[in-house]
Amino acid sequence: MHIVILAEFAVASGGAEKVAVESAHGLARAGIDITYIQAIDGAVDPLLDHPNIRHITLGNADIWSRPPMEAALSGLWNWQSAARLRSILGSLPRPADVIHLHQWTRSLSPSVFPVLFDSGVPVAVTLHDYFLSCPNGVYYRFDQDRPCGLRPLSKSCVVAPCDPRSRFHKAIRVGRSVVQSRALRRRHLDLVHVCDASLRRADDLLGSFSVTHHRVDNPVRVERGVRANPAGAAAIAYVGRLTREKGADLVAEAARDAGMPALFIGTGPLEAELSVQPHVEMLGWRSPDEVWTILAQRARAVAAPSRWYETGPLTVYEALATGLPVIASDRSGAAEKVVNGVTGYVVAPERTTLAAAFQNLDAMTAETLGRSAHARYWNAPMSIDAHADALVRLYRRITRNVSPATPDVLETPSHR
Repeated sequence: MHIVILAEFAVASGGAEKVAVESAHGLARAGIDITYIQAIDGAVDPLLDHPNIRHITLGNADIWSRPPMEAALSGLWNWQSAARLRSILGSLPRPADVIHLHQWTRSLSPSVFPVLFDSGVPVAVTLHDYFLSCPNGVYYRFDQDRPCGLRPLSKSCVVAPCDPRSRFHKAIRVGRSVVQSRALRRRHLDLVHVCDASLRRADDLLGSFSVTHHRVDNPVRVERGVRANPAGAAAIAYVGRLTREKGADLVAEAARDAGMPALFIGTGPLEAELSVQPHVEMLGWRSPDEVWTILAQRARAVAAPSRWYETGPLTVYEALATGLPVIASDRSGAAEKVVNGVTGYVVAPERTTLAAAFQNLDAMTAETLGRSAHARYWNAPMSIDAHADALVRLYRRITRNVSPATPDVLETPSHR
């Protein structure tokens, strides 16, 4: 079997690219022939250094690194990128059985879809976000700090000032969504959902193109080691990009209300606002190994209070694997893996509810929840190998052209 994985980056700096890279590595380790196509020039993760992985770079630039009008036109339809991709796909030593797309909005543009469809190969897309339907990709009103309730590309959606950057960016993204919808018309995609919530929401958000839904858990790259010590730690920890939609500000506010220190690992637009608060400690960006070494010793729990309908934040799974309780937003897909009151708490992303959950975490409670989180996770680990096995079953189903009457659920056993 030969699988082409197409992503815009080849280093695990964010959730989507991390899943793409780890998927490639897991599949290669399982004996699958992989061609990993990286759209944007940049670093390459050592995980892609495997004899079963052929790595190719398109040589694209991030569209937003260009002048505004040039970026706008490239974002709508990147002719050069499409031509390079078509040439590469046509020159592969053997045809692909499936092309698996992870990202396309930073350089590939909707021009990627006709190229993929013209290859005659089944196309799978992992939904790390909502860019297949929502112009800003996260179905969130940045102007109102709340999830969106509008139908994508309706008149109300088009005029809403919801983009995190500007009205100009919103206009470009609306244009891209319109062009993308036309490119997908009368085409078929196999959509891979990383959480049940995304699967439930799909029919309300997606357009009229043909789809088959599948469900595969994200991989978690955590080795089983010494369990964390939440009882011996005091801080509420937050890991990830420091933004309001991810609830970084809520963690700081709720920790202060609960009389607890807050530990932040990551960077982002809220960095300056958070760093001046006396109960907050900022550690900046750290490597994955550093993150969990630090948190295993210093975190009472990990908080992930996303305001948006986040699909599958890896931080939640990694915390459970480390043996740390998790306080997760009830809007987050990853909350499906948190057993409320047993491995952590699932709460509304609001200051008062978060503070109450933090206050519940005395040393004994944190130890009990952390021990349970660790045991339940490792009873059914979401490992790279388990993820690769699920993908192989998925690809075989796709290549046999089997369309299940219900979504094809290929995930690790429940942690519940």
